[in-house]
Amino acid sequence: MKKLGLLPRLIIAIILGIIIGLIGAKVDALSVLVRILKTFNGLFGNFLNFVIPLLIMGFVIPGIADLGTEAGKLLAITAGIAYLSQVIFGSITFLIQSLLLPNFIKVGSINFDPEANAGKALKPFFESPMDPVFSVTTALIISFIFGVGIAAVQGETLKKAVHEFSAIIEKLISNIVIPLLPIHICGIFASMAYEGTVATVLSVFSIVFIIVIILHWATITTQFSVASAIAGGDPFSKIKNIFPAYMTAVGTQSSAATIPVTLKQTYKIGVNKGIADFVIPLCATIHLSGSTITLTSCSMAILMLKGEPVTFASYFPFILMLGVTMVAAPGVPGGAVMAALGILQSMLGFTEPMTALIIALYVAQDSFGTACNISGDAGIACLVNKISGFKLDPEANAQYITE
Repeated sequence: MKKLGLLPRLIIAIILGIIIGLIGAKVDALSVLVRILKTFNGLFGNFLNFVIPLLIMGFVIPGIADLGTEAGKLLAITAGIAYLSQVIFGSITFLIQSLLLPNFIKVGSINFDPEANAGKALKPFFESPMDPVFSVTTALIISFIFGVGIAAVQGETLKKAVHEFSAIIEKLISNIVIPLLPIHICGIFASMAYEGTVATVLSVFSIVFIIVIILHWATITTQFSVASAIAGGDPFSKIKNIFPAYMTAVGTQSSAATIPVTLKQTYKIGVNKGIADFVIPLCATIHLSGSTITLTSCSMAILMLKGEPVTFASYFPFILMLGVTMVAAPGVPGGAVMAALGILQSMLGFTEPMTALIIALYVAQDSFGTACNISGDAGIACLVNKISGFKLDPEANAQYITE
C-alpha cells in the first residue's frame, strides 16, 4: 500500500469505505467498524482544524516574502498575469457551473451537519477537541503583515526562519496529513454509505469530474489562443509542443517535478531562454488556474448539495482570495487544496465532512489540474516574452533542446 500513489490509495479507500458502510448498515455487529472510522475522522478532523492556521502561515508568509525579492518589473508582470488568469478562469468557471450544476444536482439533498443526521448516524466512541491557537482570519492577517514586512525590510534572518517553518509544515503535510488522508476519506465514505447518501455524492461528482476536465482543456486552448494573438504563432502548435509536459504532469501530479520538461517544451515554442528560465519555475509556484477551476467547481457542487445559496456576489470574494492562496500553495500533490482549506472554512462555511469530501474530490483529479496549471505557465511565458521585447524564435533555443 505504501508503494501506491496517493490517487490509487484514495480510490481503494473510497471503495472500502462504501463497502464497510453498506455492510455496517445491514449487519449491526459490523457497524462497529463505521464507529471506529468515525472516531478517527473526529480526531483527524480536529487535528486538521488545529493545523490549518499554521499551514496558512507556513505557506503564505514565505510566498509573499519571496515575491518581494525577485526581479522587480518582470516579477510584477508575471505575477500580475498569473493572478489575473486565476481570477478570470475562476469567474468563468463559476458562471458556467452555475448554469450546468443545477441541472443534475438536487439542491439540499445532503445535510452535512452531524446534528441533523443524528437519528441515523453513528456516534464516535470518544471525541478530543483541539482548539486552534488562533482563527483562520487571524492567520491570514498575520501572514500578509509578516510577508509584506519581510519583503519590505529585506529581513534575511526572518526570511530564513519562515522558510524553515514552512519546511516543517510541508513535512507535517507530506509525512502525517497526506498518509492519513486515505483512512480519513474511507471513514467519510463509510459514514455516507451507512447514512444512505453516498450514491447521490458519487453520481453528482462523476459528472462534475467530466465537466472539470472539459473546462481544463477549454482553458488551455483559450490561454494559448490569447498568447498567440498577442505574441504570434499558432495556438495549436503551441499546445502540441507543451503536450509532453502535460502528460508528465498527469503522471507526477506535481508542478515542481514537471519544471524541467515544461522548460524544454517552452524553449521549443520559441520563448527566450532567460524569460523561460525565470517565468516557468515562478509560475509553477504561483499560477494554478487548473486548481482554481477544480476548487471552484467542487466547492460549488458541495454547497448546492447542502442547500446553501451560491451567488456570484458571494463567490467572487472567495475567487479573489483563492487566487492569492494559490500563489502560496506548494507545488506538490494535493498542495493547492491543503492551502485553500482555510478560506473554504472561513469564507464558504465548510464543515469537517465537507472539507474531507473536497479533499477527496480534488486529489482524484489532481493529475489533470496540475497538467492544466503547467500548460498555462508556457502561455504566460509567451506573453512575458512579448512584453519584454522578444519574438518567439525556436531556432535560437536549438542548443538548449536535447531530444
